Amino acid sequence: MGVNVTNLKLLAVFAHPDDESMGMGGTLAKYAAEGVETHLVCASRGEAGWFGPEEQDPGPERLGQIRTEELQNAVKELGMQSLSFLGYIDGQVDQAAPTEIIAKIVTHIRRIQPQVVVTFPHDGNYGHPDHIAIGQFTNAAIVCAADSSYKDPENLPAYRVSKLYYMVDGESFVNLIAPFMGDMTFPVDDQIRSESPWNEWMITTRIDMAEHCHAAWRAIQCHKSQLATLGALVEMHEDAAVAVLAMQGTFFRAFSLVNGGRKVESDLFEGLR
Repeated sequence: MGVNVTNLKLLAVFAHPDDESMGMGGTLAKYAAEGVETHLVCASRGEAGWFGPEEQDPGPERLGQIRTEELQNAVKELGMQSLSFLGYIDGQVDQAAPTEIIAKIVTHIRRIQPQVVVTFPHDGNYGHPDHIAIGQFTNAAIVCAADSSYKDPENLPAYRVSKLYYMVDGESFVNLIAPFMGDMTFPVDDQIRSESPWNEWMITTRIDMAEHCHAAWRAIQCHKSQLATLGALVEMHEDAAVAVLAMQGTFFRAFSLVNGGRKVESDLFEGLR
């Protein structure tokens, strides 16, 4: 099932502005530079993510505008083809009406027709309810998009995604950044959640994108309102920061219609080129 390399498309579906740059900026920049069409769907505009002094908090509406602009700039740095918002409020993505949000994601999948979709894993990387929710809704949307009896709001034809990946953090990466990040725990309901690194043997795919990490670092710098979340990492010299970012690019292949086995892949489009 060969696909013309000029038609390769990757769709990332995340919860907040900055997920794309901080999570897989190097990988997105690499594929965009190679001529793969890269697209981003973002569930919210990050309205709740204020980390500065309380008295300077611009409020949800203004912060959403600021972070939208930051994301637009980051997407340009990464060379991405399109950016779309699903229109949910930061911190409330897990409260979205499932039929509605799934239908919205289906519309983007059918319109863009990506061979590869990337989203959050079941643990949301560190337990963020928005991350977990958008991952689940994306899984459901991939199933619905391939079902010709499923009608989306734009009545687009069915489309079957070839590969689904989860963006995951491996143990070596988490161990490297942990000393710089300070306390990475946060409360949800009556429990404390935190980063849950994936064992190295669980990682199915490792992308070598070191030469594109300067673009990723520039994209991260676009998210000025969020830099405080990076702790001491943000103070690093760019070359040191880029070396850290180069250790990302780890994914779990949740399903593939074109390849399998336990040999670690070096390309999200393996089996499709």
